[in-house]
Amino acid sequence: MLEFIAANLPIIICFVIGIGLLILEAFMPGFGAAGITGVALEIITLVMTWFEHGPVATLAMLLIVLLVLAIAISTSLRSITHGRLSKSALVHSETESNEDGYRSIEDLAVFMDREGVTSTVLRPTGIADFDGVRLNVSSEGDFIPAGTQVRIVKVEGAKILVRTI
Repeated sequence: MLEFIAANLPIIICFVIGIGLLILEAFMPGFGAAGITGVALEIITLVMTWFEHGPVATLAMLLIVLLVLAIAISTSLRSITHGRLSKSALVHSETESNEDGYRSIEDLAVFMDREGVTSTVLRPTGIADFDGVRLNVSSEGDFIPAGTQVRIVKVEGAKILVRTI
């Protein structure tokens, strides 16, 4: 057994370090140096296995790599949602709700039925002025020249629909 480990030490080292780097990459945003290096080490592992032991051993090694990665990632994800990692600083567990003052867009429904003047040509989108407040607006599909009186007829989130008066 020791002879087998000694003969295949470079393959084992590349395999273990590569798996470790790929698991580390799962906790880092984006795909960076750890992921690229981990993939490269696993490819090196497969190439060295091919040259040392042939294609059948390489296929077996590929299956082992995929199996170990699947087990490691599923265990890590389970730990993130229910285990120790869910309580660590790596996992953002706070929520941002409307009740706490977090909003992705402002509530523009207060402008409903207001009248204003287009500042730019609406083709079909542009800018209109409503009591000194400039808003990005859209017409109902018609081109509306600048300086035209318009009324807000619909507000959906950040989209404001206007019609000529």
